[in-house]
Amino acid sequence: MGTGRVARLLLLAAVLLQALLAAPAAERVVRIALKKRPVDESGRVAGHLTGEGGQRLLARRHGFLSNDAAAAGSASKKKKAAAAAAEGDIVALKNYLNAQYYGEIAIGTPPQMFTVIFDTGSSNLWVPSSKCHLSIACYFHSRYKAGQSSTYKKNGKSASIHYGTGAISGYFSQDSVKVGGVVVKNQDFIEATREPSITFMVAKFDGILGLGFKEISVGNAVPIWYNMMKQGLVVDPVFSFWFNRHADEGQGGEIVFGGIDPNHYKGNHTYVPVTRKGYWQFDMGDVLIGGKSTGFCAAGCAAIADSGTSLLTGPTAIITQINEKIGAAGVVSQECKTVVSQYGQQILDQLLAETKPAKVCSSVGLCTFDGTHGVSAGIQSVVDSGVGKSSGPFSSAMCNACETAVVWMHTQLAQNQTQDAILQYINQYILKVGEGTATQCISGFTAMDIPPPRGPLWILGDVFMGAYHTVFDYGKLKVGFAEAA
Repeated sequence: MGTGRVARLLLLAAVLLQALLAAPAAERVVRIALKKRPVDESGRVAGHLTGEGGQRLLARRHGFLSNDAAAAGSASKKKKAAAAAAEGDIVALKNYLNAQYYGEIAIGTPPQMFTVIFDTGSSNLWVPSSKCHLSIACYFHSRYKAGQSSTYKKNGKSASIHYGTGAISGYFSQDSVKVGGVVVKNQDFIEATREPSITFMVAKFDGILGLGFKEISVGNAVPIWYNMMKQGLVVDPVFSFWFNRHADEGQGGEIVFGGIDPNHYKGNHTYVPVTRKGYWQFDMGDVLIGGKSTGFCAAGCAAIADSGTSLLTGPTAIITQINEKIGAAGVVSQECKTVVSQYGQQILDQLLAETKPAKVCSSVGLCTFDGTHGVSAGIQSVVDSGVGKSSGPFSSAMCNACETAVVWMHTQLAQNQTQDAILQYINQYILKVGEGTATQCISGFTAMDIPPPRGPLWILGDVFMGAYHTVFDYGKLKVGFAEAA
């Protein structure tokens, strides 16, 4: 009888042990809901990255220009050679102000809340410090108060992250950081005591949480993602991004640490190996425009999946062709998304019925005149042209936007594009900035030339990752893409 009782106790203990072991495994998938803020007019300072100045800002953001090279370039526009920056000390300006997706974390005990950009293009965590007294930007954001945290540990090592328009500087500290439902202990991060750039003054986020590799971490600090794995807070060494591109929906997206949510993608992921640790960099096989190869990557192209950049950047020669193909010279049109989303199908139906392009907008009710305003043949000229005649509930901006859409859609139909592809394109690769009468839409493609050996290089930001659910697999050093659901 005693032996039977012992056996039953052992069986019960085994069942309980199995339950205890299984429960954390299910919980060690960390979800973080992302919020989305619209790109406002003030953000366009950082968002306009066309031209040499903009290229240099992005180049310094990704460490492809050293400080000396950048200074020489500004002194002489003829010198465009880029010196590779020392990995780990240079994280130059990226399009942070247009990085629309952010989430919340907490630092310290009791928790102090911060909004951060989850950035696969850098590796450090930084937030404003309560010791930041001389930078106006700090007064517009939450600041970390070390004296109010019982888990704070002093470090004091100075740190500086350089940007094209200034530098974030401060010192390292250590504390507990809550990400989603888990707490990462003894995490090194930077308390920023100087944020002189206007970029960070008008930013909607407090700080940045880097998800890149340790190889580019300033101060050789261990990235928070590494500590999540080391401390057993996630099951699998992967994390995945889903960006919700539907602006009218409340949920901006989601990051899943330690797993993949099958509800966020269609079909299967296509994986490519990481070719260079630092950024999540991989080889890109080809660039096709209208289904035809450009041949630009015949000698090889490199690409980076970068969640902290809103645009998709690439070599000038190809980006120019893309923007010409879609009829976009930087600014696409005013109220473009509204027109396409609400009237796109009607416009297509009119064009398929062979209605004259000049009469389509009046036919769908967006213009109150018939062909006298003249459909513009160029996107920029529509924006720069004088105010058209309009009345009723529709503004001249809506009329101009319709005329722009007609020209673009007519061109796409002539190239045998499907209706679904035409209507879907606007939502994927056009960004809306501003509100109300100040609303404009800009092309999601912008040019940046990175010379060999680091280039040619493509930076696939939120414009691309919004269309494709993206998996970052640290265990197998690969990146996966599947059509976003």
